[in-house]
Amino acid sequence: MRFSEKSKEHLDACRFCWMCRHICPIGNATGLERNTARARALGLSMVARDAVPYSDDIINNVYECATCGACVKECVTGWDPVMFVKEARLGAALDGKLPDYILKLINNFNEKGNIYGKDNDPAIAAAGASAQSDTLFFIGEDARYNTPQNAIEAAELLKKAGVDFTVLDNEPNSGYSMDFMIGAAAETKSVMEECAKVLSKYKTVICYDAADAKVMKREYKEWGIGLNAEVKTFTEFVSGLIKDGKLKVKKSDMCFTPQDSFLLARDLEETEPMRDILNACGCVTEMLLNRKDTMLAGNLIMAEYMGDVMDAVARDRWVNAKNVNAKTVVTQTPAEYAILKRTKPEGIELMTVEEAVLKCL
Repeated sequence: MRFSEKSKEHLDACRFCWMCRHICPIGNATGLERNTARARALGLSMVARDAVPYSDDIINNVYECATCGACVKECVTGWDPVMFVKEARLGAALDGKLPDYILKLINNFNEKGNIYGKDNDPAIAAAGASAQSDTLFFIGEDARYNTPQNAIEAAELLKKAGVDFTVLDNEPNSGYSMDFMIGAAAETKSVMEECAKVLSKYKTVICYDAADAKVMKREYKEWGIGLNAEVKTFTEFVSGLIKDGKLKVKKSDMCFTPQDSFLLARDLEETEPMRDILNACGCVTEMLLNRKDTMLAGNLIMAEYMGDVMDAVARDRWVNAKNVNAKTVVTQTPAEYAILKRTKPEGIELMTVEEAVLKCL
């Protein structure tokens, strides 16, 4: 395993202090020191110095990271554990050392076109308003194969606003899951390039899932993948519809608590569109850790191989919501919705952004 000079610089400069230890959602959920960024950095720094082999245990530890960037945000010295974690995953792939549970997901992708190995729901393609539109509503892998009803409701909301859009039956994969599992591999770039070819046929792409928006807006650009379409997040687009009067919402007496997606808040620096939407629909009560300080509430890829830990991560977030007497938690991503739903305590509602808006039309 060989790290790039940039990653080695970050590994060598990390002092393995305790600054980021309290903020790791996985470490908080498991209570294990190995799941903190400092412990992972310590192990990988020894690999980089050839002090220890790149063993199965260290590789498994690399896949226990959600790459949510909470540690990056907290590090005042500016080191980036997410960068060297993703590089370590790429190294495992190149060295032929991927864990069996990751190989299973990749095999699913190769056979079925999605890492979950599930069949497409035909109702999703029927959700499109027009087959000839220059606007594409991109559903994404997580929603299409895990929360299809949410995507259908989101499409219904767009129709109520008079938006002319297309939903693809044979939607390409954005490359997010491959990027998460093996990073900047040639296979990942190939998936992204094939997706970009399809997207470039459209003028506007509305991403239902922040995960897809993140790779399209950041990774495609960083990897030199051309994309002619303008990519907008679903929350950004819906907020614009409300401001333009195309969605006429009635302010209710409901009070909403946003669950910020780190993909939006930290990676894309988008925090206010969801709040604009919810404030138009009712009032907003914030959790203590919000916006760029948000805590992960679940990851469906990781749930495939460490489901109990993902449930514990979600339960921790429910505790955060209870601590502010939240009445209704509103999510931005299908992954967090799915895992929060299966761990939901009594006495608190869970909604998607589109559900909140549909209730207030």
